[in-house]
Amino acid sequence: MRVILSKPRGFCAGVVRAIDIVELALKKYGPPVYVRHEIVHNKRVVEDLKAKGAVFVEELDGVPDGAHTVFSAHGVSQKIADVAESRNLPVIDATCPLVAKVHKEGQRYSADDFDIILIGHEGHPEVVGTMGRIPGQVYLVSSVDDVAKLKVSDPEKLAYVTQTTLSVDDTRDVIEALKSRFPAVVGPDVKDICYATQNRQTAVRDLVGQVDVLLVVGAQNSSNSNRLREIGAELDVPSYLIDDATALDKTWLEGVEAVGISAGASAPEALVQELIERLSEIAEIEVEEFDGINENVQFKLPDELRDVAA
Repeated sequence: MRVILSKPRGFCAGVVRAIDIVELALKKYGPPVYVRHEIVHNKRVVEDLKAKGAVFVEELDGVPDGAHTVFSAHGVSQKIADVAESRNLPVIDATCPLVAKVHKEGQRYSADDFDIILIGHEGHPEVVGTMGRIPGQVYLVSSVDDVAKLKVSDPEKLAYVTQTTLSVDDTRDVIEALKSRFPAVVGPDVKDICYATQNRQTAVRDLVGQVDVLLVVGAQNSSNSNRLREIGAELDVPSYLIDDATALDKTWLEGVEAVGISAGASAPEALVQELIERLSEIAEIEVEEFDGINENVQFKLPDELRDVAA
């Protein structure tokens, strides 16, 4: 059985930076370091950091006074940031720089008296944080149908921004619907879409034509991981999202000659290697990597941790 690995897959630069921030904070300040929300959506990553002394909380009332606190890669609302400041919590912000860029774009449009349309998934931590960072009116849409139902106060003063874990392909139809219904709407250039999301989706689209089944390693609550599975299914290839190798069902492999593997942006490569090992126990396999984009993006660490990183 051929096992073909999608490229790129797994960790993006924002996830690497967020994990590094927690590990460096533990090194500099010692445990415990408190992290609001899962630093990234992956159980293995969270458990590994817990073992090193990170404590994960859903809200800041779970953080003791004076404790070093990390905001997750998804970003937080201004209200959360204000609460942390009012308590004088020493905060290290691990918000992905691309998410922070969306915040700034929304704030810039809002400062010019535009109402903001956010294209994203309701309830996703990044969406909650972004809506809470933009002052004024923010409308959330997820689909073309949402655009059709949208009621705005001034169609001449509208701007849109997007959740970073959506690709150009994911947002194209919604943006076209917005422009059709509200011709004056303005928004960022497509180059502002998260590079990692786009690259991983493009790689999966290229890969699925070569395989009989697609396995995506990633958390069930990971937006970008779910989308990778959906793309495979849309292209008529049986596709499954699994947390790790233990979730593999051997019946998925019956009659299969080629298996494709990808991984969401918050899934560590160790999980992919464990899945390959599991496949080797089921059948004799040949592993190859599909030709794809080489990513070399790196994001700067917060100033307060650069001395430890050095």
